[in-house]
Amino acid sequence: MVVDVIIPVYRPEREKLTKLIDWLNKQTVKPSHVFFMQTLVEEKEDEEVLQMLQKAENVEFVPIEKKDFDHGGTRNKGAALSKADYMLFMTQDAVPVDAYLIENLVRAMEEEEAATAYGRQLPDDTVGVIEHYTREFNYPAKSYVKSKRDLETMGIKTYFCSNVCAMYRKDVYEKMGGFVLHTIFNEDMIMASKVIQAGYKIAYVAEAMVIHAHKYTYRQQFTRNFDLAVSQRQYHEIFDGVKSESEGMRLVKNTMKYLFRHGKWYLVPDLIFQSGFKFLGYRFGKKYDKLPLWLVKKFSMNPSYWRDKE
Repeated sequence: MVVDVIIPVYRPEREKLTKLIDWLNKQTVKPSHVFFMQTLVEEKEDEEVLQMLQKAENVEFVPIEKKDFDHGGTRNKGAALSKADYMLFMTQDAVPVDAYLIENLVRAMEEEEAATAYGRQLPDDTVGVIEHYTREFNYPAKSYVKSKRDLETMGIKTYFCSNVCAMYRKDVYEKMGGFVLHTIFNEDMIMASKVIQAGYKIAYVAEAMVIHAHKYTYRQQFTRNFDLAVSQRQYHEIFDGVKSESEGMRLVKNTMKYLFRHGKWYLVPDLIFQSGFKFLGYRFGKKYDKLPLWLVKKFSMNPSYWRDKE
């Protein structure tokens, strides 16, 4: 059993990247290769980042021109270099909690005969109570396995998977054709939908933990959910057939109960504003093809994606 790790890198937070590399070096299951897909910025900055990346064991660097970066395509380039049985995709700001991350993911895939396994994302102390609960809602403490038969009860959650920390069987990944190209968002869930529809299983592994969370502004909540809805609209043949918005409502209701239960009622207005901006972003994203391009670029978290649409 051989594992490779593939991580896109672009202007990383130095402290998080250093911790990530330290933990990769300490893993009980050592990666055969760690492929850093480094998007180039400018020479001095690139050299400083390169010096940090060189501290990883079994490291290989793959330079990516900024104009050529693509969420799916860049990861596919890393996958094409891998000869491993399993490929672990991570992001530059996902910090393993311990030395057993890779071991726990591999064990789950082999014991559950899964084609994909993704880890638990824990918040740090900077993101606030609401984001803490959101992480608990999306990444509970109990592991489970999903298959096609769960679509009726779990809806879109059946397809939920995150390349922040997700492992794939190389043969199934190739059979699925790799990640989709030129998608604005969601290459991981699109892949997960193919895996599920092809009859394979996806394991959520609560024991495989990384620290990863963001404190988004209201505007960022809007733009992120706009891009999420754009990707779902572009791949409507995948997402139209599964329940989606009801899961968002369940999160809002459960978060509100959590706030009252823990005496944090004063955060309810913040929750309402966050949820409102998320909802508006999602609704506008679903209608993006009816909006003028200049407005779409304003609403998007990734305005550079729309340059070739002009």
